[in-house]
Formats: sequence, C-alpha cells, structure tokens
Amino acid sequence: QVQLVVSVGGWVQPGGPLRLSCAASGRTSSINAMRWYRQAPGKQRELVASVAFGRANYAGSVEGRFTISRDNAKNTVYLQMDSLKPEDTAVYYCNFRYPGGSSFWGQGTQVTVSS
Repeated sequence: QVQLVVSVGGWVQPGGPLRLSCAASGRTSSINAMRWYRQAPGKQRELVASVAFGRANYAGSVEGRFTISRDNAKNTVYLQMDSLKPEDTAVYYCNFRYPGGSSFWGQGTQVTVSS
C-alpha cells in the first residue's frame, strides 16, 4: 500500500512564497504522474499542476507563479508557490498515479493567503 505524506501548509501574506512537498512511502516502483490539486471553500477540487514523463502542466490561474518538480529518488513531488494571491487560499492535495492506473491521495493541507 502507498501512503502520501504532505508537508504542512500555512499562512502567508499576499505576494509571498510557500513550498509544499508530498512524499510516498510503501511502494517504490516508478510513478507515472504526480499532481497537485486544490479545493477552495464552496468550490470543486481543481487540478493545479502535474508532472508526468518529464513534462509539467499548470492551470492557467497559476501559470508563471507555481512550479512543480519531482525527485524520483525520493518519490517526492514539490510545489513551489510564488507571488501568492488570496484566491490561492485552499486545501491542497497531492495525487500519485502508478502504472496500471492505481492512484493515491495525500491528506490535504491548508494554505491561507491573507494580509
């Protein structure tokens, strides 16, 4: 079984940076895709960023401000968030998809952007 452990989010002022990490344990086989989602109050969960087969993709709302990266040796994905805005406030989740289609979620972590 796979467990994903997400770093603690937190509070940050508008314009500030924050980095999240998500590490997998329990299964060391290669991971096809690593993704970050977020869910704001009253809204549906949305895909923020993904990295798969060497290619990163971003939601338009975070393009140019967020950077996703992965460390395959550590089974870890990072989300560097810069120039944060109040509308980035949400619970952030990571998701790993393995060959064969199995998918696992990390626990959510709250990110709050306010002055």
